[in-house]
Amino acid sequence: MPGKPVTIDPRAARAAWLRAQRLDEAAPFGEGAEAVRRAVDHLGYVQIDTINVVERSHHHILFNRMPAYRREDLEQAQSDDRSVFEYWTHALAYVPATDFRVFARGMAAARADPSRLFAAETEPGAYAKLINRIRRDGPVTMRDFDDEERVEKTHPWGSRKPSRAALRYGFFVGDLVISRRDGMLKTYDLASRHFGWKRRPAPAGDADHAAYLLARAMRSQAIFSLESASRGDAAAKSALAELIDKAVRRRRLVPVALAGLERKRLWATPEALDDSAVETGARVHILSPFDPLVIQRKRTEAFFGYAHRFEAYLPEAQRRLGYFALPVLVGDRFVAALDLKADRQAGRLVIRNWTWIAEESPELTRLIEQELDRFSRFQLAGADPAV
Repeated sequence: MPGKPVTIDPRAARAAWLRAQRLDEAAPFGEGAEAVRRAVDHLGYVQIDTINVVERSHHHILFNRMPAYRREDLEQAQSDDRSVFEYWTHALAYVPATDFRVFARGMAAARADPSRLFAAETEPGAYAKLINRIRRDGPVTMRDFDDEERVEKTHPWGSRKPSRAALRYGFFVGDLVISRRDGMLKTYDLASRHFGWKRRPAPAGDADHAAYLLARAMRSQAIFSLESASRGDAAAKSALAELIDKAVRRRRLVPVALAGLERKRLWATPEALDDSAVETGARVHILSPFDPLVIQRKRTEAFFGYAHRFEAYLPEAQRRLGYFALPVLVGDRFVAALDLKADRQAGRLVIRNWTWIAEESPELTRLIEQELDRFSRFQLAGADPAV
């Protein structure tokens, strides 16, 4: 019956989610800039983070799904192919250029209320001057400004530099786009020029937005809840719930009860439940703590029985795993957490802490060490100590 949940055991749920995340294959997206586009399209977002004790999260997430990944692939996708761009989801992330209309909703909201995303514009005249300068002289970076004055911050993550505040405002309202990124140095250009628009795409309406969220959850989560599908957009829950109910009635979605979490309302496509029978094998992944498989901590715990701790902002005495511990997945089990540091000057990867989650065994150690060799080569390939 359409409204009766199908009970699924955690192992089958894990297999379906790993398949949806494309962590069950060696190279599901291929290689090169086109593979970056396909990966970002499929996942919906690839989170960006500033911490770089090891390679930054956006490169790390792509590497786990593209064994031949090179940093230049993402640079080409962003700057030359323009198939991905940066914007805010639940955090700053790379998102598909084809989804611009979805994110234009947030841009319009930021223009109406700049304080909602710490994008406050300090002086309209100064902002107009910035836009005219970029239109006349071309893209700019923060290094092109020499602010003599400082102002009070309007948000803890803001800046006392007026030029940075103006660039931030232009980014959040969609007038500007980050056309290139070198480490954390961002180059800003007019969005219309970067994308070659004659007319800026109109923001998606409520129905299209809900359809986007549902399609993203079906594609990248396989088995999902209302909360996991709408993460970062709580205001969309009502429209999304209505769309889910319609999909259930049309048998495009099946209500699912996860063993041990029967009270949690979950849904899946019939195809995802068929995929749940796929064996995950002993494939090893050293994941970023910002990987889509890990970032929703409660969801990860429900499926895998593992609650990852992100301890970078905890006092050292309170850390159990380490400053920037990376969860290690073997097959469908989280078995360890490794606190690693890339010593780029010495050209080596340092293991600062190795915490076992599963019972330690010679076989697990061997598998992880093999992946550490590959991971180390990626970390140190072309490493620039100054970036």
